[in-house]
Amino acid sequence: MLDPSLVFRPEEAVKSGRWQFRNFIEDSQDPRQKMVKETYLKMHTHQCVDFVKRKLSDWGKFNKFEATVLEALEKLNNVVDESDPDVDVPNIIHAYQTAERIRKVFPNEDWFHLTGLIHDLGKVMAFYGEPQWSTVGDTFVVGCEFPESLVFRHSTFHNNPDLHNPKFNTKYGIYEPNCGLKNVLMSWGHDEYMYQVLKHNKSTLPEEALYIIRFHSFYPWHCSGDYMHLCDNRDLEILPWVKEFSKFDLYTKKEETPNMKEIQPYYQSLIDKYCPGKLKW
Repeated sequence: MLDPSLVFRPEEAVKSGRWQFRNFIEDSQDPRQKMVKETYLKMHTHQCVDFVKRKLSDWGKFNKFEATVLEALEKLNNVVDESDPDVDVPNIIHAYQTAERIRKVFPNEDWFHLTGLIHDLGKVMAFYGEPQWSTVGDTFVVGCEFPESLVFRHSTFHNNPDLHNPKFNTKYGIYEPNCGLKNVLMSWGHDEYMYQVLKHNKSTLPEEALYIIRFHSFYPWHCSGDYMHLCDNRDLEILPWVKEFSKFDLYTKKEETPNMKEIQPYYQSLIDKYCPGKLKW
């Protein structure tokens, strides 16, 4: 793997104070920070085992709409993530920013380019009745104890029903040691939904791409090192790819907007290769 640090060094900008990312402020009076906190409060109140099972059943019917990847991507022109303290532009811009930076650093990994483009595409749920608190934001495992690394951990979970169920409040909860992340229930959001869409529509993207799609918002795992006791060997083998992707997902948010019309034919060729035609959503 090419070391992207030789080409892409956002940490220097972060250290110099010019960029700040994932700056969640508990009692801020800033309107955007207050919106972010409220989004997480609703998320952490409602995301429980029962809720996730119901969402998997509902969205797992794939009967909401049919659209090509680019048609779905166009919808993100009208989505601004209410959980993100870093950016207040439509999600489609972030999609192309991420994809283009990955393309520059990893020119031969075309699957990685497409992964960057579609990683947030599950946010189309917002147009079909799903509130932002169950569409965006950091994800976590339900059915076991909530780790300390979760955003606003001690000020937003107090009314979550699982917090008061003893079988969900141990290290392993309802899971077995090293059961593998494929066997856990993730909080419901755009990551899990897009992963399920790609599987249902028989995308030929490699397993690494599917992991990135499913777990790119799983910051307690790939950033803080939580949930390792639930991981199997395959999870640990692919974790470096998820960490690699996170750099591009996060640090491209302050870059210039690429010429989307100019580069669209290239990405259409990747869509035709890995997930062609109209998909069932």
